[in-house]
Order: sequence, then C-alpha cells, then structure tokens
Amino acid sequence: MKNVSQLIRRVVMPLAACLLLLCLSCKQAAPSKLEFRLGELAPAGPLTYNVVEAQWKSQLEASPTPRVPERNFLLIRVQVTNSGGSDTSIPFLKLENSTGEVFNESESGAGVDKWMGMLRRIAPAQTEDGWLLFDVPTNSYKLRISDGAFENEHVAYVNIPLNIQPDIPFTR
Repeated sequence: MKNVSQLIRRVVMPLAACLLLLCLSCKQAAPSKLEFRLGELAPAGPLTYNVVEAQWKSQLEASPTPRVPERNFLLIRVQVTNSGGSDTSIPFLKLENSTGEVFNESESGAGVDKWMGMLRRIAPAQTEDGWLLFDVPTNSYKLRISDGAFENEHVAYVNIPLNIQPDIPFTR
C-alpha cells in the first residue's frame, strides 16, 4: 500500500496537475470583433448593412422650432438588405466609443427625413435605406450592427471616423 501511495504522490498527482494546466491554457480566446469601414458591406446574420455616410448636426429643422441636441446629432445613413428567407426586423443600433461607452439610437426622428423609424420590418431580398439618429458627444465611434437575434446574435462593427464638415442644412 505504501508503494501505491508513493506512486500516486510522485507520478499521478504531477501528471494530473499538468493535464489540468494544459486544459486551462487551451481555453478558446474570445473571437475578435468583425470590423468594417464606411461603404463596405457588413454582414450580421441574414442582414447586410452598408453604412453610406455620417453627418454631424448642431440642430435639425423641425416644426414649429428647430430641434436642438443635448450634445451633438450624429446622423448615419444605412442601407440594410435581408438575405434571409423570411421577414425580419432591423434592430435599433448602438454606438460605442473607444472607452466602451455605449449610446442608443434616438427614439424620435423629428427633423430627419427618411428616418428608419421605430418599427423596421424587412422582407426577404429587400433593401431599406434611411437615416439613424444619435445624440452623442463629438467623437469617433463604432456602430454596433446586429441581426437582433435573442440567441446566437450575429454582431459586427462599422467604424465611424470623426469627420466634421461645415454645419450645412441636413440633406433630405
């Protein structure tokens, strides 16, 4: 019995510790973020996004008075194509800055012609084109695009560089 105990202590225990360390070191690394640039087709599950342009605005022309942001308006024009086989929803999207701070889309499109809206259903093989509206600090961002799935959500990011043009009236 003494020989078995010594064998376990000298051989089996170190071998088990090595196997445990090997298993822990083989842990899969988190997948890297899929990132795209403005104008590139960016797939997220059955939805494919094309971020066409981004515009900064200090106000929007709305009736009866102009709409003024808390920070700055960032309008992002997107085209979304449904390559799936059934109707689906285009989810509300989010912006993320370099420190990980997240900003949601505005729930009101007052002053934005061709705003994507609150309810976004898209049929198979169809493309929707419209504007997203954010009220955010002036910065560069990543637009978090998604298929909106509850399980196994497909996510990618589109870089929105800081590019401020003179504040001209919003083109409709």
